[in-house]
Amino acid sequence: MPEVLRIHGYRFFFFSQEGTEPHHIHVEQAERYAKYWLTPIVFAESRGFRSSELREFHKLVKEHREWFILSWDEYFDR
Repeated sequence: MPEVLRIHGYRFFFFSQEGTEPHHIHVEQAERYAKYWLTPIVFAESRGFRSSELREFHKLVKEHREWFILSWDEYFDR
């Protein structure tokens, strides 16, 4: 489970078996979880986060999108 970024107590990562899926990033904190597609940036799903947190994640995903995609492509050898 490659971790790409840890910020404000949130962990941004993808699963190592997801290489056949389109670029996306997972966000986790304790038992809470969210997922965002990266091209384009679209909220996919969430469990436990408040809407204000999801808006903050959207901003963070937008800010770090290029790094997330580069990390994904490097990990999955694209």
